[in-house]
Amino acid sequence: MTPWLLALLAGALAAALQYATAGDIPLARRLVPAALRALAVTLIVALLLDAPAARATAARPWAALDASASMTRAGDVAAFSAARVKAEAAGAESVFVFGDSVRPAAAAAAAAATDSRSSVRDMVERASASGRRLVVVTDGELPDGDALSSLAAGSRVELVAHAARPDAAVSSLEAPRALVAGDSLVVTATIVAGSAPVPAGRVALLLGAQVVAEQPLAAMAAATERRVTLRTVARVGEGTSALRVALRVAGDAEPHNDTLGLGIDIAKAVGAVVVSTSPDEDVRFAASVLRGALALPVRGYLQVAPGAWRVEGSLAPVSLADVRAALRDAPLAVLHGDTSAFGATQAATRAPLVLMPTGPGDDDEWYAAAAPTSPLAPALGSMPWDSLPPLTVARVAPRGQFTVLELRRGASEDRRAAITGEDSPRRAITVAVAGLWRWKFRGGTSGDAYTALWGGIFDWLAQQRADRRAALPEDGTWRAGEPLRWRRGSASDSAVTVVLRSRGSSGARADTIRLHFAEGSTSVESAGVAAGEWDVDVAGGHSTLVVNASRELLPGRVTVTAGPVGSGSATGDAPRLRDHGWAFAFAILALCGEWLLRRKAGMR
Repeated sequence: MTPWLLALLAGALAAALQYATAGDIPLARRLVPAALRALAVTLIVALLLDAPAARATAARPWAALDASASMTRAGDVAAFSAARVKAEAAGAESVFVFGDSVRPAAAAAAAAATDSRSSVRDMVERASASGRRLVVVTDGELPDGDALSSLAAGSRVELVAHAARPDAAVSSLEAPRALVAGDSLVVTATIVAGSAPVPAGRVALLLGAQVVAEQPLAAMAAATERRVTLRTVARVGEGTSALRVALRVAGDAEPHNDTLGLGIDIAKAVGAVVVSTSPDEDVRFAASVLRGALALPVRGYLQVAPGAWRVEGSLAPVSLADVRAALRDAPLAVLHGDTSAFGATQAATRAPLVLMPTGPGDDDEWYAAAAPTSPLAPALGSMPWDSLPPLTVARVAPRGQFTVLELRRGASEDRRAAITGEDSPRRAITVAVAGLWRWKFRGGTSGDAYTALWGGIFDWLAQQRADRRAALPEDGTWRAGEPLRWRRGSASDSAVTVVLRSRGSSGARADTIRLHFAEGSTSVESAGVAAGEWDVDVAGGHSTLVVNASRELLPGRVTVTAGPVGSGSATGDAPRLRDHGWAFAFAILALCGEWLLRRKAGMR
């Protein structure tokens, strides 16, 4: 019910109650004061409800200007200048900029395109909450462009196009975090081309400041990508260093996206040995956790045919005797496939051991259900059980002194142990389950659960390993503006102090970060830092952190189209009755006129 209808009903009711029962007064003398009473009460109630004084008109829209670094990629300042002009010409009540955050801009002309993200969702939520239509001015490279559909009807997108220039960029990098000196170093990089064809060039692999591998890059068509693999040999004495893939292409428009790097440790001694008689994704992904999240130097041996063994990575032939010797002397061992191929495990190695037997499995689907009380339970306490892919379990349940992971069959309550462990005579974990690699392959929370599981296993097995660093950056490449993710090391304290020193900077400036690991947590995030190479000092040692240029500088894909968007309802602006002094004056005059006429008619 509208405010005016309520006010009219109140005015009519007040007049009726006051004058309908005054039968001794002629009707002609009651009509005018009754009308004045109705008018006065109607105005008073309308003022109390702040009723509109006129029809509502559509509220002026807001304008939102994309301030991400992609707007000026490759030095294309003309595109951003055109975007600022469009935002100023939108006839908006207010102009905002969005990217890393949403903030008001005093004038679009004063905005700068420096944000490391181009997220529009927060801007959409603010406009929707206010009921305002929104004019979004952007280059269209919005990762969450689907959010625009919830805007109020009448909103629109204004696109500015980038000039087509040759631009090749390194978008992703696959490389180990830790190696043993003398091992093959295999690096795979993904090269992407922008909106124009890219001429032929060269791809180089740098370790520190030295080029250790190089190969030609053939010309690329516009909006294509190519995977390039570079190989070299890890040398003794490198220690912790920066590993980079760099492009050299004539006429490349954006030099900041031509390199991509990460920190790498090259050790003189092996930290773990992985032996597989039947290599598959499970053992490969488990080894990647050792090399990546835990930064342990790993050497792997694979049986590719009966009696034929190869060194993982280089695929160089190796004798069975050498494999036995490596397994016997390993600080930490992983034995996958036929776990009896080397005889009794007690004789094969004295190291902490992971057994991953393979063989026929149960045909039913089994799902991770719980982590019973065990030495690894704190690391698995926050596992997202309901979102993990199914697994295949061995037909014979493993035995051990404790259960690490328990599975359930489908939707039933039938449960069984899938991963068990023992603490004596030496630490050992038996993983009688296949398909764990699917957790990692899916990514997201499932991928985090995979890393937590294997990280917890390897951490518990290798508590006395040589790497004593309290914390280290997690595996992967990091970019400016993105939060950093740290993995807990060997420190028992939940609080770790990290000191970051930028390489090549003048003076002794250092940034200090305090990391607080929650109980049972093995990783934590901190705010991002500027692009560059950073020396990381923590209790127990140091490492190298490479922060690459913002992701916004990579050639992007336009995800939205110009034109109207949104189907929500928009609010309108109407002048309110309280804003007009005549309403108060009319109410007072009506009350005074009614009082005079009532007195004249002989009424009190």
